[in-house]
Amino acid sequence: MDRFTRIPVREQDPNVRNKNFEEVCYGYNAEEAQQEATRCLNCKVPQCVKGCPVNIDIPRFIKHIANEEPAEAAKVLAEYSALPAVCGRVCPQENQCEKYCVLQNRGDSVSIGKLERFAADYARENGLKTSEAAEPNGIKVAVVGAGPAGITVAGEMVKRGYDVTVFESLHQPGGVLVYGIPEFRLPDEVVQAEVNTLKDLGVNFNTSTIIGRTTTIDQLKEEGFQAFFIGSGAGLPRFMNIPGENFNGVFSANEFLTRANLMKAFREETDTPIIAGKKTAVIGGGNVAMDAARVAKRLGAEVTVVYRRTQEELPARVEEVHHAIEEGIEFHFLASPVEIKGDETGKVVGMTVRPMELGEPDESGRRRPVPLEGQDFDMDVDTVIMALGTNPNPLISSTTPELETTDWLGIIADENGQTTAEGIFAGGDAVSGAATVILAMGAGKKAAKAMDEYLQEKNK
Repeated sequence: MDRFTRIPVREQDPNVRNKNFEEVCYGYNAEEAQQEATRCLNCKVPQCVKGCPVNIDIPRFIKHIANEEPAEAAKVLAEYSALPAVCGRVCPQENQCEKYCVLQNRGDSVSIGKLERFAADYARENGLKTSEAAEPNGIKVAVVGAGPAGITVAGEMVKRGYDVTVFESLHQPGGVLVYGIPEFRLPDEVVQAEVNTLKDLGVNFNTSTIIGRTTTIDQLKEEGFQAFFIGSGAGLPRFMNIPGENFNGVFSANEFLTRANLMKAFREETDTPIIAGKKTAVIGGGNVAMDAARVAKRLGAEVTVVYRRTQEELPARVEEVHHAIEEGIEFHFLASPVEIKGDETGKVVGMTVRPMELGEPDESGRRRPVPLEGQDFDMDVDTVIMALGTNPNPLISSTTPELETTDWLGIIADENGQTTAEGIFAGGDAVSGAATVILAMGAGKKAAKAMDEYLQEKNK
């Protein structure tokens, strides 16, 4: 075996998978995982761990896989992460742990993400219990939002003995994991298994409960909750404010993906309609744009991603862009819409696009797109999906006056998640704006530690 070349992972054929919602990547089998794990050098000072937002002991869990001990590997992962099967699928390892693997100096880094997925899947498929809750201490903790940050806090706090209740506005726990990420990237059964693990540990989930409407934080205080974590995410979509955005056939990526992913609009027997159209344009270049484009393709549309920079600047994961191209999705770079056109009935019939060129770098470090006036052209589209990012919803902060927010509605919190209100912590997209699953989990771990310290002091 070549130590500098990773074991390839098996995937569905692109021309088959672009017509179904089954998982694209099959993952490693036991033999492939063991071979890949033996590539790890077990560095004395593992740089990969420094690249992990939740600081998983990566060499330790990989060594167990190399020794054909997947159950032990899963137990190591459970010490650090409430969502290993999720992270193994959707985290940008190429920019985190794998980026720092020393093997990358001469070849391929160890496939840390695929090995994490293998160990976590092994535990799920074999019904292994990998975590234990501490003796209950009777102290009630409320978690707002059952997304990655909230699930992480719930797991950390129940393992410390707290009485944890998670309040989720949707009818199914998981947050962005179930409404935002398609099943062909992250199957619902994987998320549900992670949630069930927390339920088995004693975490209570109250779904269809909107904090700020159904009940408020002040009312929960009266019910005896002593500390709160707000992990309500960032579900408020952004638009371009160009003419025609109100025509029938213009979606936010959030609405489009929620209908398809959470409400299963792609199934004929469901009551939730969705229109992918015959020719769909997706505006944006992040992971959400790739997800929306790939869902629209599976719904039968010809899909073009319109992005104002070049392919080199795409913020989406390289793997997701690669998969989208394989599946037949077109890309139109250095272009940005300036008007959406509709007919007399209000339906989208086209889009006017302005070419761009790259100027000087902006605050993100990427070269700023500059419009080229007088060179507009029309695109023949009947559906437009805006995937331009999201902001936090102000509902909770508007009903909890002591919480301070930024001008873009993010909750202000320090590096440990402490907000401007005593006993209220926050993390994930509700604080940072839209980011990755693993960064939300990292924020949740820090906040859980700070909450525990706060409650220990309060209950002396």
